[in-house]
Amino acid sequence: MFPDLTRDDVFRIETRRLWLRWPTAKDKDAILKLAGDRSVAEMLAGVPHPLPPAVVETFVLQARAENTAGAALTLALARRSAPTSLIGVISIHPGTTAAPELGYWLGQPHWGAGLMREAVHALCDAFFAYAGGTDLASSARTMNPASRRVLEACGFARTGTATKPFPARGGDLPVDLFHLDRARWQARAAVAALTEAA
Repeated sequence: MFPDLTRDDVFRIETRRLWLRWPTAKDKDAILKLAGDRSVAEMLAGVPHPLPPAVVETFVLQARAENTAGAALTLALARRSAPTSLIGVISIHPGTTAAPELGYWLGQPHWGAGLMREAVHALCDAFFAYAGGTDLASSARTMNPASRRVLEACGFARTGTATKPFPARGGDLPVDLFHLDRARWQARAAVAALTEAA
């Protein structure tokens, strides 16, 4: 799914405030603390609470293996001022439907500053511009308006509501479904370019 460009652990995406880079073993403690926070874990399908260290170790190894194979792209988020300090994770994986799926989480101390919107913009740009993507799906729990706002701000269109498996939460839960295609991405990118030029 992803080209050779992304398959090396020196790959990173830089934004105004963030580095999106491969996760490493050194990120384990930050993931345990931030993803293990109940307010974050409750919104995620596969993150148990409490979060065992072994689950984090497996996650990092699996993410790196999938990145190497080009089967998915999972990146750690870090502020440019502290590139080794993970504050969240963002990924694109093969979807349960035809379109690959975007997922993400951000540590609670970093909420409200527009960082996740910045990260989603950057990864969507990489997916469509460098990986040749045509369609991208995402979802957010119906009780998570902040995540829905991030997706809408990044050009995703809400396509409906469904239930999806949340094994770490004990079963299926309702989610809002979102979709971004190449045409919508190009239109958003054009508007952003005009805004920056003004």
